[in-house]
Amino acid sequence: MRKKIVAANWKMHLSFAEAMALTDAFLHGLDDSGGLEVLIAPPFPYIHEVLNGIQRHPLISVAAQNCSEHNNGAYTGEVSAYMLASVGVEFVITGHSERRKYYGDIPEVISRKVDRILEHRMSPLFCCGETLEDRNSGKHFDVITGQIRNSLGHLSVENMKSVVIAYEPVWAIGTGINATTKQAGEMHRFIRNLLSEIFSDDVSSGTSILYGGSLKPDNATELFSCEDIDGGLVGGSSLRATEFLTICRAMETACSR
Repeated sequence: MRKKIVAANWKMHLSFAEAMALTDAFLHGLDDSGGLEVLIAPPFPYIHEVLNGIQRHPLISVAAQNCSEHNNGAYTGEVSAYMLASVGVEFVITGHSERRKYYGDIPEVISRKVDRILEHRMSPLFCCGETLEDRNSGKHFDVITGQIRNSLGHLSVENMKSVVIAYEPVWAIGTGINATTKQAGEMHRFIRNLLSEIFSDDVSSGTSILYGGSLKPDNATELFSCEDIDGGLVGGSSLRATEFLTICRAMETACSR
């Protein structure tokens, strides 16, 4: 059975005090019997303290927002998968559209990051998504196919079982515009079929595929009703405890159906 996951990507937001207060609000507001796994992806300086804080909750894990493609060396400002694993991080986001757009994370770089993450026994949370231009020109399926094949296609079936995928239409990230249920469901179904083609039916049926892109309390229930959507990667709404907890409860309700 696929894991149902809701991940909070705090990006470059929050002071230390705000981050710890938000972590505490999540801890007190989440039900530990709902079968839902919650990931918190704080900025790097807060990871250790968030890890200490969540020890009280069995279903919350910490994710890093990025890692280096290198294990160690003279790479000023970088953080390696080796370092993240050594403090207890379990997931690492890679391939996010903001990293692709602003920091030159091309498919080959993302592929090497995926390898480093797996090498240190963590799970890559691999993001893929098309631009509005791609969708309007009918290239959205080709774009997603290329992103997955170029960055994940080299993995063994066994390694691929540790990967979580997040579909984030670039045109919906931070814009307030979300994909319709039909659009999201169609793409998630396409990704699942693609995984079957590249890897195996077991990988396809076992991979958790999350939706991201202006996921909010008022659209979460409808999106989570789609058979192939296994949770969400939440940006802006993860910075407000009430909104994030509402999204988590929508996923818990979907799990119980």
